[in-house]
Amino acid sequence: MFTEKAPLFLYAVSPVHAGGGQATGLIDNPIQRERHTAHPAIAGSGIKGAVRHGFEALGGDPNHIDALFGPESRSGDLHAGAVSFGDAQTVAIPVRSLKGGYVYATSPQALARAQRLLALCGRNTDWEIPAVEEGKALFTNPEFLSTENRLHLEADEFEATPSQAVHAIADELATLALPDEPGHAFFRDKLKTDLVVLNESDFDHFAEHAMLIEPHVRIKKDTGTADPGSLFYSENLPPESLLLAPVMASATRGSHGDEAIPANGVMSQLVTVLDGQPLQVGGDATTGRGLLLCHVAQ
Repeated sequence: MFTEKAPLFLYAVSPVHAGGGQATGLIDNPIQRERHTAHPAIAGSGIKGAVRHGFEALGGDPNHIDALFGPESRSGDLHAGAVSFGDAQTVAIPVRSLKGGYVYATSPQALARAQRLLALCGRNTDWEIPAVEEGKALFTNPEFLSTENRLHLEADEFEATPSQAVHAIADELATLALPDEPGHAFFRDKLKTDLVVLNESDFDHFAEHAMLIEPHVRIKKDTGTADPGSLFYSENLPPESLLLAPVMASATRGSHGDEAIPANGVMSQLVTVLDGQPLQVGGDATTGRGLLLCHVAQ
């Protein structure tokens, strides 16, 4: 049983392609999405695999890899690993604004799910999540507004209302989500002031259509020119997206020549390795994709 739990925030610092397989629509390589919300997500198995792959490079003890993550399938000492990563769910996504660059867009449902997950991991919050009508937005930073309290996101216009509840949520969320280090200060401050809460329907629209779509073409080796008919499109989670996943730990199992590591020791190793570090998740690593800043909110 997993006795130690912690919330892991993942902040995209590059486009992230956690692939969801091939599709029959306009996008050839879509990203992973939840079935019931269609919001972008990253499978826990993918996060665990990425952490295992980069464990030593991130400063972890290579002698503990099998104990923490489980041995390879061909090992003669098969047993479950001592760590578990849940699926990462969307908390906020960047949406281009007519003024101010971009906002961090979220919804009451996304915030409520984050609040629930934080509570399950032992971090209770007293957020009072406000309701918002379709076509309206709750904000804290008036610099994004045009005339007559209008907020323009992409091609859509919203009637905007200032909200102290959103300000309180944004202030705590920024503290939880990003490390308290000078290199992240700008984005911590921006998340505190530039969080915008939209109605579920409006947020769902951006969660589907505000992703980064990139065209790719295969090049013929012999000529160095484009291979006819090889154009394809890949979907990416855009930089500045924020996701949240649960991390759980138990005591190590199996025989590794040493005494079992208790659950708190396992969690301590994970926090030491992950907190404040960039983790590469998903495909296209050689083109700089998949960089996620990890922060364990303790």
